Amino acid sequence: MTANRVLVTVAHIHNRPAPYLKRLEQAGFEVVRTIGKGGGKLSEEELTEALPGVFATLASSEPYTERVFKSAPDLRIISRWGVGYDAIDLEAATRHGVAVCTAVGANHEAVADYAVALMCALQRGLVHNHRLITSGQWRTEFRPGLWRATVGIVGLGRIGQAVARRCRGFEMRILAYEPQPDRAFVREHGIELTSLEELLRRADLVTLHCPAAPETHHLINRGRLQLMKPTAHLVNTARGDLVDEAALHEALTSGRIAGAGLDVFEREPLRSSPLFALDNVILSPHLAGVDQTSEAAMADRAIDAILAVRRGQAPTRECLLNPEALAVR
Repeated sequence: MTANRVLVTVAHIHNRPAPYLKRLEQAGFEVVRTIGKGGGKLSEEELTEALPGVFATLASSEPYTERVFKSAPDLRIISRWGVGYDAIDLEAATRHGVAVCTAVGANHEAVADYAVALMCALQRGLVHNHRLITSGQWRTEFRPGLWRATVGIVGLGRIGQAVARRCRGFEMRILAYEPQPDRAFVREHGIELTSLEELLRRADLVTLHCPAAPETHHLINRGRLQLMKPTAHLVNTARGDLVDEAALHEALTSGRIAGAGLDVFEREPLRSSPLFALDNVILSPHLAGVDQTSEAAMADRAIDAILAVRRGQAPTRECLLNPEALAVR
């Protein structure tokens, strides 16, 4: 087998110790770490240039297109350091015999932790309170609490369910919009299933946990923001494409909604934005799913898949998105 390189494109670990990568080296791979020129994800051109001789990628969210696959005859597997795969042309990957795997089940608890942290920070005004005291002001401002508030969870998959479990600890009323709900989970946790519009009208906090897809592009748009309470907060730790950022900025500046916590954006990395000037937003660089526990768990899942393909075996079924690709080569 001539291709013996694994390309690691994850910016989070580009210049950090990553002891789990030794597993790849012990299997005979040369591990090459690279990121895009701007410090973020690789462009299509940069990825194309980096792939000759690469057997596998431990991948971030760089674009895997038909053009990329045509230029990478040695590539056998894309193993995502994460769970999203909207940047990968899955049909093209299958045609070219490239298995696509995700680290499903490895970071949903971390994302849920972060989403609830944003809810608490927004609802209790933590950032605002910090700015008060550092500007020399000592005063009390009464804000809504998290206890017994109404939360609307959009998407009740692994992450949405993990958020719901946490919300029960705050005795919150839980609304959820989910086209294919786990009815047993819904009953067990006392969740009320609603339409998206009804959820937006009633929730004090709206948290998004659905995938990026054509049908979810700008799921939260100007019209739907107008349905929300003026006291409500929006949290997005899922995908930037779910929210129309221009409409959100308008809603935040006009008082249509009270605030937002965003970990993901329509364009990443986010270098500038009108949102930067607002006091009622909390922004972070797409890291909700990354803590010390989930980092190792995601890496191990991704590496397990690479090593399985190297051995001529199928990766774990729940991680492998296109098993038919294994039969192409």
